[in-house]
Amino acid sequence: MSTADLLRQRGIQVTAQRLAVLRAVAGQSHITADGVAEIVRAEIGTISLQSVYDALGLLVTEGLIRRIQPAGSPARFEDRVGGNHHHLICRICGRLVDVDCAVHAAPCLTPPDGLGYEIDEAEVAYWGRCPECVAQAATASVADPAPRRRERKPARPPQPRA
Repeated sequence: MSTADLLRQRGIQVTAQRLAVLRAVAGQSHITADGVAEIVRAEIGTISLQSVYDALGLLVTEGLIRRIQPAGSPARFEDRVGGNHHHLICRICGRLVDVDCAVHAAPCLTPPDGLGYEIDEAEVAYWGRCPECVAQAATASVADPAPRRRERKPARPPQPRA
């Protein structure tokens, strides 16, 4: 099914901007709105950032893309909406990658007391360091070991003034 047919099937008016936004998200997982705008501008020319946000919002509402926003990070967008998955996020470089859910069935986790909610999804973010940042830290510590502490000489007592 073409991208245009996908939009029509959802009752969304097909525009060059919406098609380009959808292609940008499909082409680069976990992309920011600024990243989408850059790709769309390269493809179709001028588009305002507000138009990009509007298209992203509509596509999220219609379930064609997913919006995630890790703490301390701008919102990111992905087209993996049907699969139940979570994310690994590097605390050092901000890299964000998909990881499948351990139980493969939504909601993956259930609280001990759902307080009457009908829970259909759990959003999990695993935080740590990516392999590249771990390797870089290991290389840096070997190449540049921490300087040794010099022992401090005891302070001399003040000398009486003559």
